[in-house]
Amino acid sequence: MKAIIPVAGAGTNLRPLTYTQPKPLIPVAGKPIISFIIDQLTDCGVEEFVFVIGYLGEKIRNFVEEAYPDLKKTFVNQGIREGSGHAIWTAREEIRGADEIIIFFGDTIVDLDFDKFLSTPDSCIAVQEVPEPGSFGVVEINRKEQVIRAEEKPKIPMSNLAMVGFYKIREPDILLDALDYNIQNNIRTDGEFPLTDGLMGMIERGRRISILRVDRWFDCGQKEVLLETNALLLDKAGYASTDLPNYENTIIIHPVTIGVNCDIKNSIIGPHVTIGSHAKISSAIIKNSIIGNYAGLKEVVLEGSVIGNDTSITGLGQRLNIGDNTEIDFR
Repeated sequence: MKAIIPVAGAGTNLRPLTYTQPKPLIPVAGKPIISFIIDQLTDCGVEEFVFVIGYLGEKIRNFVEEAYPDLKKTFVNQGIREGSGHAIWTAREEIRGADEIIIFFGDTIVDLDFDKFLSTPDSCIAVQEVPEPGSFGVVEINRKEQVIRAEEKPKIPMSNLAMVGFYKIREPDILLDALDYNIQNNIRTDGEFPLTDGLMGMIERGRRISILRVDRWFDCGQKEVLLETNALLLDKAGYASTDLPNYENTIIIHPVTIGVNCDIKNSIIGPHVTIGSHAKISSAIIKNSIIGNYAGLKEVVLEGSVIGNDTSITGLGQRLNIGDNTEIDFR
């Protein structure tokens, strides 16, 4: 089976982090978002991957080639980013003629029964109920839980079932035909060619699409969701570090995950902290945060923070000689 992983987006909601680092490479619970996707799919038997790259695409290519040297993979460049459907259409030469494909957007982490999802007889869309469906691609279903309508960010949503960025497509040539029709005739939604319109084209051509509800969905396109995802995963078995070295005069409050070759001293780390490799941290208090590789932190207090790679932060050091009956506020 072949998986299509669109990772061409600029990740504007996570700037300034994504000015220099593509969103799929931001670490969550100890590894980049894209690694969760690749690992989950290879565990399910997916053998071939097509990565649709664009913004900072060479960084994604370099990471995948280095971290997964034995993975059967192809990279396709989406030169002009005109929506999620356009991204899939860009990879049409790699898709055409396949019996079945998986589409998994590169900023999404999902928790669901993958075997059940992949064994569905029809095309299938992973969905979750959301309180504000107008911000997502939404599906309307019948009693058999088959999709009868799909719409991208509707002003008046027909349901609260949002598509979470994970799809199994049977007869992908039909999807490509629907996308090609929209692109050739310049039929856009909000100025783009969304995958949602291609899925609706499949339904209009008589193809059945079912749904499967996910247990959890993490759309890691915003800082708050990124930190929430990091905390929730660290609380689960198998994600947090369990065999850490003794850092000098440092207290570790689990769960945390800390990369290799880190120099940490005189600090309090945790809970819910991810620290990349080769970080240097001194005299710091850090909780509920994500710290990148090679970051240098000294004399800082951080909570609810995301710090990029190769970042240096030094706090305000004080030497005080304070008498009685004194109040000092450093805010």
